[in-house]
Amino acid sequence: MNRVPGDTGDTHSSSVESCPSLRDVHSINPAHLMARIESYEGREKKGISDVRRTFCLFVTFDLLFITLLWIIELNVKGGIETALEKEVLHYDYSSSYFDIFLLAVFRFKVLILAYAMCRLRHWWAIAFTTAVTSAFLLAKVIISQLFSQGAFGYVLPIISFILAWIETWFLDFKVLPQEAEEENRFLIAQDASERAAFLHPGVLSDGQFYSPPESVAGT
Repeated sequence: MNRVPGDTGDTHSSSVESCPSLRDVHSINPAHLMARIESYEGREKKGISDVRRTFCLFVTFDLLFITLLWIIELNVKGGIETALEKEVLHYDYSSSYFDIFLLAVFRFKVLILAYAMCRLRHWWAIAFTTAVTSAFLLAKVIISQLFSQGAFGYVLPIISFILAWIETWFLDFKVLPQEAEEENRFLIAQDASERAAFLHPGVLSDGQFYSPPESVAGT
């Protein structure tokens, strides 16, 4: 049976229309990928990530909040100067809150040094500070006589304990996974840009087109 000419034209037009869709599937936009890579590299050069900066702010809040509570406790005892002399110069493990303040300073220095200055991407530093904080506070609560000194005997150890564990949770479940995910996206985008550059080379310049010496002028 002879094929109808109209059917041949329809078949040819449908095959032509299908070509752009195939090109769209395999097309890659190198400019968009390079923009994403440059933005990621710019954030890396500029400083730490947003989630890590939030973690460092919370560590600073931990120190300031414990310091504020300790100053309030000093005022409640009858004046800052008298209470400082009693808790610092005549330090007594069983009745002084000065060591809880020093514990907050210890956490602040270690965590800022590890995760802000050195930009550590491991959990060992936060594990160390949280373990030291937990062990010290548990021993102080069991051995000392803080509970007989009013509300601050409960507030300062509990708040210090809770803040230390919130820092651990935030770093382990927010900071490190999010930064690892961003790094994986960067590697995927970089690999895709390299493939795009290989599949779609740049436009050839006029200097790359030339005629052999034996050709006619103007060709």
